[in-house]
Amino acid sequence: MTAAPRWIAGVDGCPAGWIAVLAPADDLSRATVRVVPRLDELLDATPRVEVLAVDMPIGLPERTRPGGRGPEAAVRPHLGARQSSVFSIPSRRAVYAPDYATACAEALATSEPPRKVSKQAFYLFPKIRELDGLLRAGASDRVYEVHPEVAFWRLNGGRAMQLPKKIKGKVNPDGLDERRALLRAEGLPAEVLQQRPPRGAAADDLVDACVCLLIARRLLEGTATPFPAEPERDACGLQMAIWA
Repeated sequence: MTAAPRWIAGVDGCPAGWIAVLAPADDLSRATVRVVPRLDELLDATPRVEVLAVDMPIGLPERTRPGGRGPEAAVRPHLGARQSSVFSIPSRRAVYAPDYATACAEALATSEPPRKVSKQAFYLFPKIRELDGLLRAGASDRVYEVHPEVAFWRLNGGRAMQLPKKIKGKVNPDGLDERRALLRAEGLPAEVLQQRPPRGAAADDLVDACVCLLIARRLLEGTATPFPAEPERDACGLQMAIWA
């Protein structure tokens, strides 16, 4: 009797919510792309997804130190010129602040040395809170934090991507092509990689979700490793690690 496929998903935040690339772990040719407004739609999807690898922080510190959480500090040295894509996560109090001014005040009060919150980070807070709420409600056994540039580093034999994915906030076509070539070599179909992203997502969101899918496969196979090697847990018990 043939075993049922084991489904995995790579997920990235996008303007419309979340973009996900889903596939059976042993047959990436069946990969499909979806955009959903809420992450719980993927957790409740049929067929059941066994591993979701999501490009969003998991585990929020009570206080922050230089270099950020353990995961950020652990991965930056591997990324060379791409390390600027890894930003430090502020404290839980800052992430749950109701507005930007309050978030900055909370971040200043809970960081050493004191640091405010960047606007880029602040705009991610609603998605961080959404994911945090799901995990604290009991979904943490299937969801793992990943980072696209760390994932590409892993799949590229421990070498960071040479070209930036964006230049001055705009997508860099050559950088996307460099990453698509690596994704094709890992078995993702060209028609998935080259398709027009669904409404509410951009081309770089799709590429990031695709590489997250490949780390989901490594997680299912038991070959992914955490950064840092011995992850800490936050005050809510959530493990703080970037997997690759």
